[in-house]
Amino acid sequence: MKVDGSSDLLGESGKLIEGLPEDYRYSPPAKVAIGEEREREREREGDEELFVPPLNFSMVDNGIFRSGFPDSANFTFLQSLSLRSILYLCPEPYPEANSDFLKDNGVQLFQFGIEMCKEPFVNIPEETIREALKVLLDVRNHPILIHCKRGKHRTGCLVGCLRKLQRWCLTSIFDEYQRFAAAKARVSDQRFMELFDTSSLKNLPSSFPCSSRQVNVHAQ
Repeated sequence: MKVDGSSDLLGESGKLIEGLPEDYRYSPPAKVAIGEEREREREREGDEELFVPPLNFSMVDNGIFRSGFPDSANFTFLQSLSLRSILYLCPEPYPEANSDFLKDNGVQLFQFGIEMCKEPFVNIPEETIREALKVLLDVRNHPILIHCKRGKHRTGCLVGCLRKLQRWCLTSIFDEYQRFAAAKARVSDQRFMELFDTSSLKNLPSSFPCSSRQVNVHAQ
């Protein structure tokens, strides 16, 4: 007997199989088993932790990462980085949930508050960038995550100044900055990086070996 033109809609007894999801309530036993297994797989997937990176997340160098502002959905991913430090470039207080995460995971917070400035009223504080670089260059703080709000301008300027110390050419520095800033790229930021004086920092290391902490970056 067929129902809706299909011979697969009845059990071996020729009766409807009751008490099953609609997708396979008319299927023979073998197909019922397959359906149940798929349901169990979906339940297992639901129980697994998701590794969600923050906005604009990327690796900068061994032990150095960058991103936009992480939220609670990103905490499991951040745990996988075994961070020692976070370098925060906004003036606003760190949110309580984020502070609790740092405390629970033994992560130190370094805050260098740089106001969000837009052209033509731009005042990127060079001394603040210099002090932030000293923290960034200290391998005792690695693995470290740099972030601002979107991971574009303030983070981009700091990373660009690091690249000057690493003797990158300006074209490569600007290409990297523009890759994150995209349509929001600012000429003033690029001018700042171009004119930034690295002479007082040249005695500090600017290349970094792999951290003694194992870093496991999930691409999911």
